Amino acid sequence: MRPLVLLWGCLVLPGYGALVGPKEIRGFEGGTVSLQCTYREELRKNKKYWCRKSGLFLSRCSDPIYIDDGQEKTEGRVSVQDSPQELTLHVTLRKLRVEDTGKYWCGVKILGLDETFLVSLIVLPGTSSPATHLDATSTEDNRLVPGSSRSKSRMSRSVVRNLAPVLVLLTLLLATGLAALGRYMLQWRKKAQRAMQTQRNEKVYLSHLNQTTSEPDTERAFEISSPAFLVW
Repeated sequence: MRPLVLLWGCLVLPGYGALVGPKEIRGFEGGTVSLQCTYREELRKNKKYWCRKSGLFLSRCSDPIYIDDGQEKTEGRVSVQDSPQELTLHVTLRKLRVEDTGKYWCGVKILGLDETFLVSLIVLPGTSSPATHLDATSTEDNRLVPGSSRSKSRMSRSVVRNLAPVLVLLTLLLATGLAALGRYMLQWRKKAQRAMQTQRNEKVYLSHLNQTTSEPDTERAFEISSPAFLVW
């Protein structure tokens, strides 16, 4: 019967659990990848296994490959070897397929809950590459990527690091320019409003002035015309 493994068993942190190994490995379709999971001394004689993680709510091992102390076993495209002298479990996957991408467990059978370490495998489509080996001491920069791809990745990270201060400076300059433009537009709007208000005031004043100046002329014209009417 395939063993059921609780979800927390895959959350073991590297260096703090009974098993340690690479958290992620990468390979090309048709290629080969290898990895090592290291276990503690007290687990030397326990049965080890390699399996694919499956299940949504309850995680379980799919098609586990079990090996005893010092054994090597091959099933299909997967080979698993236990090296008690080195306290390591060696796993090799050949003729990779894109559908092999997924989560896998290095596991050790113990009484109660098994000791496990979760490994993520990513298979990239494309030309196969030479076999590359990963062990428990591999760092992020030593993930399973061909040399040229790794160099390009490092170069990209270096370029990003060099450009980061320039991008930050440009962002600050852009923000400062937008703030200055906003202040200028606000001042221009206020000036335009004041100018329009001044024009309205002038129009009102001139209209009032025209009215006051036209009234005396009318009265004067009436005074002048009145005597002539009487004389007539």
